[in-house]
Amino acid sequence: MNEARKHSRLSGCDYSQNGAYFVTACTAGRMQTLSRICRGDPCGRPRIDLLPLGKLAEAAFSRVADLYDVSFDSYVIMPNHVHFVLVLPETRATARVAPTVGRVVGAYKSIVASEWRKMWERQGKQAGSVWQRGYYEHVVRCEEDFLDILRYIEENPARWADDPYYI
Repeated sequence: MNEARKHSRLSGCDYSQNGAYFVTACTAGRMQTLSRICRGDPCGRPRIDLLPLGKLAEAAFSRVADLYDVSFDSYVIMPNHVHFVLVLPETRATARVAPTVGRVVGAYKSIVASEWRKMWERQGKQAGSVWQRGYYEHVVRCEEDFLDILRYIEENPARWADDPYYI
């Protein structure tokens, strides 16, 4: 069955404008290849243990930030997805093309997948797909929205057991 892709784009929004964007990218097949959520903290807070792919995903944030002069205000690397707040800067009159949400997310996913393939090739093996096609984005519209998203990111590991892909 070939379902049409759903587009979450906000009508009339320029995704190269400065501002904050909440982004979610999922692993291929929603496989739990990025991290493990561990219980056991005396206060009940879960701990995130990054797997090798998750460590690459974490390192890619600083590489992409340097490449595009953007920032990632907050992120969480869950077992089968990442959430992050991407902040695009004010556009400047330079020779550099203004980053867009799509360009930045594409670069992030590409860097992670490329490093993953290199890691497997050094072992004489072939790596499978890392990411699901596309991603979800939400334009952060106000301070209250921003604070809600930051809280959601922070609390996401505690809700992992309620995730439909939790095993």
